[in-house]
Amino acid sequence: MALSRRILPVANVLARVAGIFSLSLIAPIALAWYHDERALWPFIDALIGLQLACALIFLFTRRFKREMQARDGFVLVVGLWTVLPAVAAVPLMLYNPQWNFTDTYFEAMSGLTTTGATAFAGLDQLPASINLWRHLLNWLGGMGIIVLAVAIMPLLGVGGMQLFKAETPGPMKDAKLTPRIHETARNLWLVYAGLTLACTLLLKYAGQMSWLDAVCHAFAALSLGGFSTHDASVGYFNSPVVEGILIVFMLLAATNFATHYLALTGRRLSIYWRDSEFKSMLLLVIASTLLLAVYLFWHGTYPAYLTSLRHVAFNLVSIATDSGFASQDFGQWPILVPLCMLMLSCITACAGSTGGGIKMVRTLVLWRESGRQLTSLVHPQSVLPVRVNGNVIPGQVIFAVMGFVFLYIGSIIIMTLALLLTGLDFISAFSAVLACINNAGPGLGVVGPANNYGALSDIQIWICSFTMLLGRLEIFSVLVLLTPTFWRN
Repeated sequence: MALSRRILPVANVLARVAGIFSLSLIAPIALAWYHDERALWPFIDALIGLQLACALIFLFTRRFKREMQARDGFVLVVGLWTVLPAVAAVPLMLYNPQWNFTDTYFEAMSGLTTTGATAFAGLDQLPASINLWRHLLNWLGGMGIIVLAVAIMPLLGVGGMQLFKAETPGPMKDAKLTPRIHETARNLWLVYAGLTLACTLLLKYAGQMSWLDAVCHAFAALSLGGFSTHDASVGYFNSPVVEGILIVFMLLAATNFATHYLALTGRRLSIYWRDSEFKSMLLLVIASTLLLAVYLFWHGTYPAYLTSLRHVAFNLVSIATDSGFASQDFGQWPILVPLCMLMLSCITACAGSTGGGIKMVRTLVLWRESGRQLTSLVHPQSVLPVRVNGNVIPGQVIFAVMGFVFLYIGSIIIMTLALLLTGLDFISAFSAVLACINNAGPGLGVVGPANNYGALSDIQIWICSFTMLLGRLEIFSVLVLLTPTFWRN
């Protein structure tokens, strides 16, 4: 009974959200109708079937409807990111029966968690409506992640934005934006949609893309989702202008969207430079790009330094910000470079962005705490508070960051061992887990940028799907459901 009292009220909310989410199928339906594609009826059938299923679940659980409690939030968040990929997979399965549930669920999970890993080949030949649906999942997932990180996770007591909670003094307090969640969500939507529109127009008028390509790649860039309409990804266009535009918007997407909002409303660019996270992200990306470009040029991978700089800049920004685009097969580069790029994907993105990984704010906290510990060895009596953006970070937040990083590293080890047990080689297993838990897309080996996750077995794909979920919901939200204490009254 305790379990049903916990699950059924959440199931009622899930049915409503899934029903609303399925209405997003109207966009690919309209495009399929316009182009007279055979994907039209699979989308229509999926919409009708999902609406009926959601209505039945809603009616069955209506008598259990009640006010959501804090503990219900964890079940709801995990339920949303588990159920919605299953909803999104339905039209894909109906369109192509050869795509089984495992592959379509993985594709939808990758889209909504903005990982950008794909199990599908022949993207160039897919109907426009199918490609639009894949990229719409990226875009909707990206916005959901921002609202989750800025508005929801702090209420549950977890997530990178917990460092920006209301009782923190100084500029961090402004990152809450407004006192009400729906106002915060609306403001973030406006920033997100505005940047997406700007990216779409710039990509289109760069002269290399159709409107479909421009819209889809803008969706993927702002969500840091990394899906593409072509098997060769951004390398298909072979355009420095397109790559430059995407670099700018990937960096913007990896920045805290609360910072964007404050900069736009205050009309002051200085807000960015006052943000320690943004400065650290930008300096790390620039320094890494310059150094790794020198290494590739010195190694003879490219004949000119500027060519090396171009390809390193785009692919490093893409992987480091957890986007997942590729313009070159960086799996063929000297192993140091792609490994550094994957390691950067762990820490580069800011809290409150569409990126994944540990997040830059946690990295700053740990870096400064490490410095404090070293200084304390020399001056044991000194009082050295840890500061970020000039504000003192409380001890309990530092301990929470340490706990998160421990679980993050432990999750990587366990998921890598799980893939190794299935027979996958180490480089492919380790890079796949790192790419999935950071929601970064391509890895190395059989899951490198020249291949895709379709080469994996079903059990390997399910392991990767769970790893994407684990990374997207910042580990705590998923693992807390596995503790017996959570389910006790």
